[in-house]
Amino acid sequence: MSFKDLGLSPAILDALDAAGYTEPTPIQAGAIPVALSGRDVLGIAQTGTGKTASFTLPLIEKLMNGRAKARMPRSLIITPTRELAAQVAENFEKYAANTKLTMALLIGGVAFGPQEQVLNRGADVLVATPGRLLDQFERGKILLADVQVMVVDEADRMLDMGFIPDIERIFSLVPPRRQTLFFSATMPKEIQRLVERFLNNPERVEVSRPAMAATTVNQLLIRVKDKTPKAKRDALRKAMDRDGVKNGIIFCNRKRDVDVVARALQKHGYSAAPIHGDLDQSTRTATLEKFKTGEVRFLVASDVAARGLDIPAVSHVFNYDMPHHADDYVHRIGRTGRAGLQGEAITLAGPEDGKSLAAVEALIGTKIELLDAKPGDAKPKAADTPAAEPEATTEDNAADETAQPDESTTSDSPRPEGGARRSRRGGRSKSRSRGKSEGDEKRRDEREEISPSSGGGGKILGFGDDVPAFFRNS
Repeated sequence: MSFKDLGLSPAILDALDAAGYTEPTPIQAGAIPVALSGRDVLGIAQTGTGKTASFTLPLIEKLMNGRAKARMPRSLIITPTRELAAQVAENFEKYAANTKLTMALLIGGVAFGPQEQVLNRGADVLVATPGRLLDQFERGKILLADVQVMVVDEADRMLDMGFIPDIERIFSLVPPRRQTLFFSATMPKEIQRLVERFLNNPERVEVSRPAMAATTVNQLLIRVKDKTPKAKRDALRKAMDRDGVKNGIIFCNRKRDVDVVARALQKHGYSAAPIHGDLDQSTRTATLEKFKTGEVRFLVASDVAARGLDIPAVSHVFNYDMPHHADDYVHRIGRTGRAGLQGEAITLAGPEDGKSLAAVEALIGTKIELLDAKPGDAKPKAADTPAAEPEATTEDNAADETAQPDESTTSDSPRPEGGARRSRRGGRSKSRSRGKSEGDEKRRDEREEISPSSGGGGKILGFGDDVPAFFRNS
């Protein structure tokens, strides 16, 4: 099957040919014809399968005729992170090169002035993160009454980041008679309830079992018996020194560990750079560009980079920390082994990670092969079943409570608005509920203070004078 068989117009086919795409992926072949027919789509596919084109191509096709009114976009694409929004914008520009469609990119951390200019002229497509979209809607800068197609990308990541209340509100603001294209890598119960509430008899397009690791990724495990951070970083460096490691993404659970690990690697002569939600947008964009071009060899990341980002030819993923949620393991290792290439994922597990490791192995349906932390070690052996963790003592519980990351400062979640934080006294942090306030706390990353900007032109706006290279070259 080719893209010509999917019912796309010559203008889009020419753009695909120019980009070097000739055959659709399974998720594209299944979702595009359904979307073109006007039905709602529920797309389920693991990362790296081409979900972005599954909704951008039919969106372009449906919007080619017509023109947007001022501040009233005709379509809306919601993504959980700034990086993913920027990637969707890049792909839209590539595929819509032969059309006159306009697009605005609405994300936090950048000046709103240029974004407002294109919205005032009329944007056919609005790509946005939830917090920034609602901010500007509440200020009267955007009207959603003319949205014909709404796209939700990486819905399960929205759940992880506490954005579901925002998504529910956005659904309530767009017209009820609209087409919805809803994509997710996994389908937890909360996402299923969202689908049942807001989608109208959707066609389910599923190309692989949810939460199944890609077969192109060789998964290995290193057990770190010593609990000290120094021993863990030493095991990481030995894993990075293995044969065949060209580049890689190193995932940490907490932002402070991202910075610590990156500095430690730099101290030992590795080309490494951190990326997480506390860094400003221009720094995050520049870091990703350096990694894509090879100027930076290793990217030390929190889960902000674990979903949706299309970074080609990543040879390795290193899980410095076992992820808090088993689903995140699948999304992390999905950064390698993309587009038919082979990749390798190496996970470090300490004595305290037994339950998390068991949850990951139960999810992926297989044991992760055990690898000794020695450079060049070639032949892994099967891992033993993780031992049950001993009963925690009162002293252990106190230590664990102290070590738990304060979500407002150390996790990948953005800080609460206004910089408000819970006081931490006596070396122990009080547990906080994960109720409605979580969404507000996690939208802080998208409500950073914005400096006024006066420039900007062209179709993609919102970066002021710091337009990423991939926008300039698209």
